[in-house]
Amino acid sequence: MATNFSSVPILDYSLLSDSATRPKFISDLQNALINVGFFYISRTPVVPEDVEAVIRDAPKFFDLPAEEKERIRMIHSPHFFGYSRFGAELTKGKVDQREQFDFGTLYEESYRPGDPEYRKLWGPSQWPDEKLLPGFKDTYVRYVQQVNKLGDELLTLIAEALHLPSNAFSRFREPGGNQNRAKVVKYPVPEDDSSDQGVGPHFDGGFLTLLLQASLHRGLQVQNRAGEWIDAPPIPGTFVVNIGKALETVTQGVAIATSHRVISPAKGSTPRYSIPFFQMITQDLIIGKAVLDIPPEILALKEARGKVASDSVNYAEYNELPAGQVALIGRVKYVVCSSVLTRWDRVNHPTAV
Repeated sequence: MATNFSSVPILDYSLLSDSATRPKFISDLQNALINVGFFYISRTPVVPEDVEAVIRDAPKFFDLPAEEKERIRMIHSPHFFGYSRFGAELTKGKVDQREQFDFGTLYEESYRPGDPEYRKLWGPSQWPDEKLLPGFKDTYVRYVQQVNKLGDELLTLIAEALHLPSNAFSRFREPGGNQNRAKVVKYPVPEDDSSDQGVGPHFDGGFLTLLLQASLHRGLQVQNRAGEWIDAPPIPGTFVVNIGKALETVTQGVAIATSHRVISPAKGSTPRYSIPFFQMITQDLIIGKAVLDIPPEILALKEARGKVASDSVNYAEYNELPAGQVALIGRVKYVVCSSVLTRWDRVNHPTAV
C-alpha cells in the first residue's frame, strides 16, 4: 500500500452496485482514507441536471445588486448563514481572495433559553429575494438534499472500509438529524500581483466535505506527506471528497485530514466558482472522548503510513470541548475577522461599495 501520493485517486461509485466490483471500491476507499485524505468520486446518484443547475446559478448570485447581498449578510444571522464580502477571511495571517454565500440544510431552530450558546448555530438560512433570483433557493435545497444523502451513505461505506459496524457513526448524529452546511464561493481574478491566495492552507473541521468544482479552473491543491502541493483539477461529473478533523479525531487518526488550499485564477482568466458541502457532527459531544474502537489490523495500517505533513490550523479543542463549542469558536473568529477587515476597508477605501 502506498505511503505517499502524487495525485488524488478517483473512486467509481457505480462499482457498489455489483457484488463482484464492490470489494474494489471498499479497498480504494480504505487507501484514500488512510493514505491520502482526499478522493474524487464519480457516477454518484446525485442527479446531473441538478448539478448543472447549481453550476449555472452560482455566478448569478454574485451578480445580485450590492444592496441585496448586503441585506442577507452573515452578520444578520444568529446561525452564521448569509453573504460574506470579498476579502472577509484570513488564513495564516493573509487575506483570502474570495466572496461567498453560506447556507444550510433545512432546519428549524431548536435553541431554548438556558441551552448552550452553540445551540444557536443550527437554524434557518437566509436566501436572496425570489423575485431577484427566481428558483435559486429551490435549486440549492434540492441539490444539498441529494449531497446530504450521499454523505450519509459514504459514512456507512467508510465504516465498512475501516472494519467497523455499519452504524458506527450514528453516535455522532443528533436524534432529529444534524444540520449540515454548504456555501457558494467565488474566487475572482486578482487585480494585482500582491496575492494569489484564494484560501490559505487549512483543514476542514467536520466529518466529510463534498466539493463540487463549479468551473473548469485549476486552483485546488492538496498537501502530500512530503509537504508537496498536488493539483486536484476539476473533473466533470465528479465530487472531491476530503476528510475533516472530526473524522480524523474519532478514528484515532486513521482517516487522515489533509491540508489543502486554493490558488486564485490566473490573470486573463475568469472567476472560479466552487460549491462545498460540509458534513457536521452532533453538538453536545466531546468527540475526542468518544473515539471509535478501531480494529488492530486497521491501526496497523495507520502505523505503516507514518508521520503526516501539516501546514495548517488544527482542532485540538475536540479533545476538551463539545463539538458545537468548537464550531462556535470558529464562527466567532470568522465574524470578528470579517468585521475588522470591513472597518479597515471603509477607512482605506471610503468610496468603495
